Amino acid sequence: MKTIHLHTFPKSPFYIKALEIFTLSRSIASYLIDDITIRDPHNYEDPTLYLTGDMVQQSIALGPEILKAEQQLFQEEKHKHIASVEHLSKLLYANCKRLEKTHSNGKDFLPILRKELKKFKTLQSTWMLTL
Repeated sequence: MKTIHLHTFPKSPFYIKALEIFTLSRSIASYLIDDITIRDPHNYEDPTLYLTGDMVQQSIALGPEILKAEQQLFQEEKHKHIASVEHLSKLLYANCKRLEKTHSNGKDFLPILRKELKKFKTLQSTWMLTL
């Protein structure tokens, strides 16, 4: 009888923090979207809705880029994915700062995400040394 081996995901603190950031950003974006759409009685489209989508897309892309960097054999390929992780985290941080200027109650949760992104940056420097 054949045994099926399930793919196990890495348990590095850096990857786990990326998953936490995704979960947090998705929750904040959901709250912001609900709050922004309820506040506008004239059905005008608020441009901050796009920022929330960007925030979720950037945070969801962190995990796969980390895995790709860890799986590459050649340094050039690793550096390409490392640069992508750095770029995504910078964009995510910038979008958090931009979303804090909205007129939503959800903006109070964004400093929490920025704090987690700072922890992520600290873990990132250690992670880069281990690759």
